[in-house]
Amino acid sequence: MQISITMKRILIILGTVVSMMAAHFVFGQTTEGVITYEVKVNMHRRLPPDREGMKEMMPEFNISSDQLFFNETESLYKPVIEEEDDFADEGGNVRMRFRRPEAEYYFNHSASKRVTLQEFMGKKYLIEDSLKITPWKFGAKVKTINGYECRQATLYIEDRKQNIVAWYTDKLRPYMGPENFNTLPGTVIQIDMNNGERVITVQKIEKRTLKKGELKISSGGTKITEKEFRKMVEAQMQRMGREGGNVMIRN
Repeated sequence: MQISITMKRILIILGTVVSMMAAHFVFGQTTEGVITYEVKVNMHRRLPPDREGMKEMMPEFNISSDQLFFNETESLYKPVIEEEDDFADEGGNVRMRFRRPEAEYYFNHSASKRVTLQEFMGKKYLIEDSLKITPWKFGAKVKTINGYECRQATLYIEDRKQNIVAWYTDKLRPYMGPENFNTLPGTVIQIDMNNGERVITVQKIEKRTLKKGELKISSGGTKITEKEFRKMVEAQMQRMGREGGNVMIRN
């Protein structure tokens, strides 16, 4: 028996209402909060073969923290501002330390809108776009991370040669996660890029009412499209490669 268009719309509305009620139940009558993520980058693995000698000048891992502020329909992912100190080894010798370029990711799923504030070569750029469907492949594996039972999803990004493994839970709000990884039917608890090269993992989840200004849409940069930004980055990386330097941006 065929279902009428009107009946389909009613079912969709009912499904949305049930999802919202479930979210309220899970969060203890609040759908707002803050999630703190640890970002662990293997700096040694990112060095080109001709710069192996630089390993002695830098720590193997660069560890930092990011936070995700969220409500029922919006989220804002941004770095935790920390004081920068010189990094010294046990002998007191100062070693190389990297400052992460500033990056903020704002999403509004009800309006299908995303805004990214991205720093590149000392300048800030504002990239506005609509939400895109990510071709995740869902696996059968399940594991527990920080007390949350998570399911696996994988993704391969061809132009960056990145293998992405995401672990998400359906016990929290759907379509939420670090950076651009927020199109899964749950909250992303961990992202693993290229088998440990860069790992983002939830450290703490606070379910509370947000303070004024904590979830504020990014602004202040030069407006540019994502295509224009990627073209600019690629051109600069090619120039730096010819000159023997390197450049780093947030993934």
